[in-house]
Amino acid sequence: MLNWTFKHYKELTLDEFHDCIALRIKVFVIEQDCPYQDLDGLDKECYHVLSTNVQGEIVGTARIIPPGLLYPSAGIGRIVLDPSVRGGKNGHELMKQSMQFIFTKFGETDMKLSAQKHLEQFYAQHGFSSTGKEYLEDGIPHVEMINKH
Repeated sequence: MLNWTFKHYKELTLDEFHDCIALRIKVFVIEQDCPYQDLDGLDKECYHVLSTNVQGEIVGTARIIPPGLLYPSAGIGRIVLDPSVRGGKNGHELMKQSMQFIFTKFGETDMKLSAQKHLEQFYAQHGFSSTGKEYLEDGIPHVEMINKH
């Protein structure tokens, strides 16, 4: 069972931010062999989902982008789970938790995300639809998706 916490960047401890970035690098840069500029300046303006295991280790995270910062609507990005907690519906729970936080914090707003193309059906299960815009991002096929409200 995972625990879920939501914090604005300014509320994160140094260890929490370090562990979020370490997880993102572990998965996106090392596992997916995709070197990219992870620290893009947006983290400082965003909320962060922290998913911890029973030992208190961060094993999942997502970045909640407030409306108007990157998109007119809210956004979800940097969605990642440690390999140790994949396959048990934790990815779906991460999305549900992220979306519920957005509705609680910002109201019934549209949500946007940039999905790796192979995960398009996963996000469709959470009400996201392709806008038709497909592109390469850091060498990986992506699709722009939106959840209308």
